[in-house]
Amino acid sequence: MDPMRRSPSPCPSRPSSPRTPPCEMLGYVGIEAVLDQLKIKAMKMGFEFNIMVVGQSGLGKSTMVNTLFKSKMWKSTVQGLGTPTPQTLKLQSVTHVIEEKGVKLKLTVTDTPGFGDQINNDKCWDPILGYISEQYERYLQEEILITRQRHIPDTRVHCCIYFVPPTGHCLRPLDIEFLQRLCRTVNVVPVIARADSLTIEERETFRRRIQHNLRTHCIEVYPQKCFDEDINDRILNSKIRDRIPFAVVGADREHLVNGRCVLGRKTKWGIIEVENLAHCEFPLLRDLLIRSHLQDLKDITHNVHYENYRVCRLNESHLLPRGPGWVNLAQTPAGPLATPQPSKVHQQAQEDSEDGDEY
Repeated sequence: MDPMRRSPSPCPSRPSSPRTPPCEMLGYVGIEAVLDQLKIKAMKMGFEFNIMVVGQSGLGKSTMVNTLFKSKMWKSTVQGLGTPTPQTLKLQSVTHVIEEKGVKLKLTVTDTPGFGDQINNDKCWDPILGYISEQYERYLQEEILITRQRHIPDTRVHCCIYFVPPTGHCLRPLDIEFLQRLCRTVNVVPVIARADSLTIEERETFRRRIQHNLRTHCIEVYPQKCFDEDINDRILNSKIRDRIPFAVVGADREHLVNGRCVLGRKTKWGIIEVENLAHCEFPLLRDLLIRSHLQDLKDITHNVHYENYRVCRLNESHLLPRGPGWVNLAQTPAGPLATPQPSKVHQQAQEDSEDGDEY
């Protein structure tokens, strides 16, 4: 008998579940081939990813998006002296299909020109929050159809990149008010725009002040602590949370540095390399959005933010039966509980059953 193999205990401390009995495999089955099947199917269907960029004009939002995906996603427009400032915030979306090594990504970028550019910015976030809710409503209306599409087009915003102006002080009251509302409906990733206008010491001090503002006002930006699934996620996301907001610099032109072409911005003092961590933290933002957390952003959007919107809408429309799964989000006044009225469908079914009893 093998000394390394222990005999089963006659009195196990935790009995095995009758639904999932232990099974000892006698040979190779090929279950791992499921991963290849999923990969082939996913590459055929492609992927969808929707980003929203929010910030004042002149912070380099269009350039940052072009740098992020290394393509001309958006044509930046420079306002001249004769160009009037937009009076109202008008959202603009553009969709492109990017293909890399056989993997297709349908990318939609939504820009918010005019945000925070007015003298009176009262409720300037309403069009943005309304747009996000509108995409949730579109998905919900397709989902509740009896004969719905096999693949529902996903236009929901998976991530919102919030550009903080490099003031060097702290978050403005406008930023705090908007972020408190925005983080409840979408994944928010704040970044310090045009970080090359700050020194390294100013940048770190500005970052700590922003982190303090986020904690003080209970603003949960992505990645949220409550969604860490295991110890590995907790370690990785903790490192990311320590560096948020990322200090980024955008550039869509290549320059020759030491015999190699690099993306960067040319100044009087030299070239700021975008993909050099010693110059800016753009690689950290790119890794977060594309290489490590893209699918997680989509999962949290579907399972958390969209689910919250779906529960609210179903409660409002009385489509959710008032049973153990009922979620009452409205605050009920003190007093006797009102008995829920049966819906028209239940009333019709009850009348039919009574008619049947009479016969």
